[in-house]
Amino acid sequence: MTKLALLLLLSAACSSHPEKTAKIPVTRDRVVIESGIISGIAGTDSLVKIFKGIPFARPPVGDLRWKPPVPPEHWEGIRKCDTFPASAMQAKPAPFAMWSKEFMAPEEPLSEDCLYLNVWTAARYQQDKLPVIVWIHGGAFTGGSGSVPLYDGEEMAKKGVVYITINYRLGIFGFLAHPELSKESPDKVSGNYGILDQIAALQWVKKNATAFGGDTARITIAGQSAGSISVNALMVSPLAKGLFHRVIAQSGGMFSSTFSTKLADAEKSGNDLLNQLKVKSISELRSMPAEVLLKNGGRLGLTIDGYVIPPSYATFKAGKQNDVPLLTGWNKDEMAFFVPPTKAKDFKDNAVKQFGNSSVDFLRLFPANTDAEATESQKLLSVLSFGGMNYRWAMIQSETGKSKVYLYYFSRVPPGEPDYGAFHSAEFGYALKTLNRWNRPFTPYDHQLSEMMSSYWINFAATGDPNGKDLPVWPVFTRDTKQVIQFGDEVKQGEVPFRKQLEFLEWFDFERKDQAK
Repeated sequence: MTKLALLLLLSAACSSHPEKTAKIPVTRDRVVIESGIISGIAGTDSLVKIFKGIPFARPPVGDLRWKPPVPPEHWEGIRKCDTFPASAMQAKPAPFAMWSKEFMAPEEPLSEDCLYLNVWTAARYQQDKLPVIVWIHGGAFTGGSGSVPLYDGEEMAKKGVVYITINYRLGIFGFLAHPELSKESPDKVSGNYGILDQIAALQWVKKNATAFGGDTARITIAGQSAGSISVNALMVSPLAKGLFHRVIAQSGGMFSSTFSTKLADAEKSGNDLLNQLKVKSISELRSMPAEVLLKNGGRLGLTIDGYVIPPSYATFKAGKQNDVPLLTGWNKDEMAFFVPPTKAKDFKDNAVKQFGNSSVDFLRLFPANTDAEATESQKLLSVLSFGGMNYRWAMIQSETGKSKVYLYYFSRVPPGEPDYGAFHSAEFGYALKTLNRWNRPFTPYDHQLSEMMSSYWINFAATGDPNGKDLPVWPVFTRDTKQVIQFGDEVKQGEVPFRKQLEFLEWFDFERKDQAK
């Protein structure tokens, strides 16, 4: 046999056995991503590799303030990613009410230079193809960070996912709309820079997750409160199409006008702000110190601009959403703690004013025969303002989408929090398996519940179905069955709590109908 024939034979033999191809290890010392080489640190468990502060866009400062994010520049050598990055500009994070320091972004640093993400992985090889979870933080679009202690990803990574947290621009830096900004935009829109940051982060994940052992065909976006509203925006945004394959949405959605406004109204608010600051142009505004803008920026939210974010209800109703499996739900008490005592007469008068002839039906569902009863009904209305959004989301996805829906109801009261109940944010320490980072007198059952919830979340990220071995069956939610799984003092399936109240509010929700126009 000639040498050439021998070489051809050996080449054919190698190509017919692809399993013999050398695997590429994932180490904390050297990971090659699109913009350069990075190193990280070991977790508490040495199997976990952590990479903190990876840039996914250039600093949005100077001329890039109020511009869509720009991909990061390439760097030479090995970039150390061993420290959490600066959180987005926001008021100094400070605990209040039920939200202790474990729920807060670090007090410092805070900076406009904030577009970074953090990765936790226990993958041994790039070829492991683990499911990826990208967590989008809450904070009313004015606060929060991917560095919040209760978002730590080590335990989730140990359970078999590549877990990523991201930052995005907040407040005036992330959501200012103005006619001049719309005019300079090639798409003739403004606002939603924070959502564009999230999309840029997902584009980064799509390109780079393999380097950490992640599967770019199994990316789950997840978030709570404003993070859940963001996830809703991404599910309807045509710009996010193909960037994720599952959605986890906890206590929040876009099926009311609370955190969103139409472009013309958002531009008017931007104009009013410039007048208030005695500023004549966006160029002048771009030259102002970040601290001055933070102090005077006010509260801003999402803009329904028809380009980045179309109307949520109308998009779902037309079946034009990014149709992927949805896991969503809400907590028993949410913000009820903040509801002040309510007089029965005032409650009834407001019911007549808001619901007219239907107020009789409303008051059957939300009774107010005494002041105490009126207060409890007002608390329930507050809770269902969150639950209603997630319930509507589940309902319309099950009606117009082809992908399955799974609905939960969280009622476990964390130990040490009896006054607040199962409050807004109480669930994610359980779901993300971070009770070890939350200073409360947790019981063995709390840790068992956390183990179960985090398993459901990871199963869903892996397959689009939360069910798995040794877990109570979580039924698919449909408009006909309306089944949920309840995470309380036990885990069990059942009917949607307060379903009649939710359906009344859904039927009478003019805000949602206005959005559809």
